[in-house]
Amino acid sequence: MSLVHSSNIKFQTLAQSGRVILPSLLACNFANLERDIKELEEAGVQGLHLDIMDGHFVPNLSFGIPVVEAVRKITDLVLDVHLMLANPEEYFEVFKKAGADGITFHVESIADLESPGKNFARNGLAHSDSDSISNFIPHTISALQQIRKLGAASGLSLIPPTDVTVVEPFLSYCDNVLVMSVMPGFGGQEFDPSSKAKLAWLKNFASPEILRSIDGGVNQKTLEVCRDAGATGLVMGTAIFKNNQIKEQFSVLNATLHKERFQS
Repeated sequence: MSLVHSSNIKFQTLAQSGRVILPSLLACNFANLERDIKELEEAGVQGLHLDIMDGHFVPNLSFGIPVVEAVRKITDLVLDVHLMLANPEEYFEVFKKAGADGITFHVESIADLESPGKNFARNGLAHSDSDSISNFIPHTISALQQIRKLGAASGLSLIPPTDVTVVEPFLSYCDNVLVMSVMPGFGGQEFDPSSKAKLAWLKNFASPEILRSIDGGVNQKTLEVCRDAGATGLVMGTAIFKNNQIKEQFSVLNATLHKERFQS
């Protein structure tokens, strides 16, 4: 397998630093965005996760380019931008210019573009589906290459119903693989335990340089499950920002993540 070769040094450094928590700004207090980010920096956070939703690929709207630009002006932390969009390629360049260090899009979005009407965004993508869509693999590879050419780290995400083996042809083009452990669109959902097997598969088949991320329902209770299954990037929102005790929450969660009993 080819090794990962991210063109974004900041993201590459983050991915190689070991296990990291990436706070999801979707759960922050936007009335005090700068304050919350400064608290995260002081707590030792290395990167932030920004969810971009279009109300079409997922049934919700979030924030867009101006917020990413604003966050970039506030901090030098790694910005991991997660595009939950029906036409993600149209937005790679603008989000890179806005300040994204990493850009992750959904494998199901490309499948829907190549095979309209199947609604893979809701139903998920089976291995047999990916094999039967004629331009799916070259289109996805091209999209990942576009991101790297822009100078960002390239990422691919998959929803809970999607078979993790679908991403195998793309691993050498990825700097990040993001396993969704809830259906994307809304925070506060329950963790889907089937994601453990996906993380274990990635640990076995993906280069160790790839960030193996998990997003959805990750909290104090499920963090150790994700860690032990092989996650190296843990996206956490509510668990960090609840009760306005950001530093305290992050410190507790980060200590749990780095317990010595973890075995790589």
